[in-house]
Amino acid sequence: MGESGESAECSASASASAKPSDEIWAKLVQSDSRYPDVEIRSDKGQIRSEISTASCDKHRWCKIVRNSDLCSATLKNKSSNTILVDGAEVGKGDTVVIKDRSEIIPGPAKEGFVSYKFQIVSSPEICQTLLKICVDVDHAKCSICLNIWHDVVTVAPCLHNFCNGCFSEWLRRSQEKRSTVLCPQCRAVVQFVGKNHFLRTIAEDMVKADSSLRRSHDEVALLDTYASVRSNLVIGSGKKSRKRERANTTMVNQSDGPDHHCSQCVTVVGGFQCDPSTIHLQCQECGGMMPSRTGLGVPQYCLGCDRPFCGAYWSALGVTGSGSYPVCSPDTLRPISEHTISGIPLVAHEKNLHEQNITESCIRQMGRTLQDVISEWIAKLNNREIDTTRLMLNHAEMMTAGTLVCSDCYQKLVSFFLYWFRISTPKHLLPPEASTREDCWYGYACRTQHRSEEHARKRNHVCRPTRGSHS
Repeated sequence: MGESGESAECSASASASAKPSDEIWAKLVQSDSRYPDVEIRSDKGQIRSEISTASCDKHRWCKIVRNSDLCSATLKNKSSNTILVDGAEVGKGDTVVIKDRSEIIPGPAKEGFVSYKFQIVSSPEICQTLLKICVDVDHAKCSICLNIWHDVVTVAPCLHNFCNGCFSEWLRRSQEKRSTVLCPQCRAVVQFVGKNHFLRTIAEDMVKADSSLRRSHDEVALLDTYASVRSNLVIGSGKKSRKRERANTTMVNQSDGPDHHCSQCVTVVGGFQCDPSTIHLQCQECGGMMPSRTGLGVPQYCLGCDRPFCGAYWSALGVTGSGSYPVCSPDTLRPISEHTISGIPLVAHEKNLHEQNITESCIRQMGRTLQDVISEWIAKLNNREIDTTRLMLNHAEMMTAGTLVCSDCYQKLVSFFLYWFRISTPKHLLPPEASTREDCWYGYACRTQHRSEEHARKRNHVCRPTRGSHS
C-alpha cells in the first residue's frame, strides 16, 4: 500500500495477482476470530478495516510506517476520533511508535470498538538485525596454529577449541608417546572431543567479514587431510587390570558388567584388543561403545550425518549384544538400496500433511507403491540424474545406491526423492483438488504453511520459492 490510500487489508489467501515483491512485513491481528487479520504489505500503509464491533464496514483510520530498525513502526491517526495504543490516547493527526504485540483500538474506548494486536512478521532482515554476536578475533583462534578456527572441535572437560586438523595431529602424536591425551592449551587430560557446529558457523562468518583472516586454499586442504574427528570421540579410559587378566581370552565374558567401553576392552576379538589410549565411538542407536578403527573396510559411520553406528562393525566381528555390551542391529547402517519404506516420512514436504496426503494419493492413483517410486529415484541418483543441491545430507554429491546411511538419513533421502517426484509429475495426474491450486510465493520454504491450515491447503508448497523473482 502506498500513500494513495490503497487498502492494507488482505485475506489469508492473498490475491495471486499481487506482486511477489509486495512483502507482508506486519499484521494487525484481531482478538475476535470473526474478523480477518489485516496484512500490511509495504513500508507505508493506509489501514482500512473494521472499527466498530457492531459493524462489518471497513474504514480508513490510520497509517503505519515501518521504522529503519525493522523491529518497530510509526502509527499516525488518520481518523477523526482519538484512538488507543497500549492504553494511551493518540489524537487526530498524532503519531506514536508501536512495537510487536502493541494493542491498538481504533476508537476512544475499549468497549464497542475492535481490538487489534500489532504483529511483526519475521523476515531474514529482522533476524539478521536481532541476532548479532560480538566475538573478539583473538578468542576465536586455535592455540596450536594461532589462526582462526577451521572446522572447529571442542575437547572436554576443559572445553578448549581447536582446528580439527590441528587437534587430530596432536591426538595422533600423543597416542604414540603416552597413554593419556592432554589438552594442548591447559594440559588437562582430554576425555572427549567432538565437532562444534555453532563455533564453526561463527568462525566462517568472521572469515567472510575479514578476508585477511582467510587461509590459503593449500593450507586449508592440508588441514582437512589431517582431520580425523568426524563425530564425538571418547578418549582412552579402559580398565588396564581387567584387560591384562583377559589378554589371552578369545571369548567375551558376559559377566564383566557395564563398566567397560566395549567387548574389545576386556578381550581380544578378531585379533584386536583396546589399550588405554584407544579412542572409542558411542553408537547413536544403542549407546554402546566400539573402538575407532580406520582402514578395516568395515563401516562405522553414516555418510549422511557422519554419526557412528556399531551394528555393522560388531556384525563383521561376529559379536552379539548383551546386558554388558549393547550392540545394535546391523540394519541400523545399510546401503541405500537395501533400506525399505512403507509410509511417507513425517519430515516429507516440510512436514506439510496436506502435501503428504496429495503425494500418497497420487502414487495410489498411478497404481504404484511408495517403494516402487523410491527405487526409481534411487536409480536416478545412482546415474547422477538428480540435482542434489537441496539434499540436506553430508557428502550428498558422493552418494550412490551403495552408500551406507542410517534410518534417519534414509528418511531425509526419501523426502528429497518425493519432492522431485512431485515436481516431475504433470498436474493432470494429481488429485483434482490439488491440480488447480496456485503456487505459494515462498514455495517449500513457506512458514505460513505450518501456522495456517487454510493456507497449507489452498496453495501448492511443493515448488521453488518465487518471491523476489523478477522473471
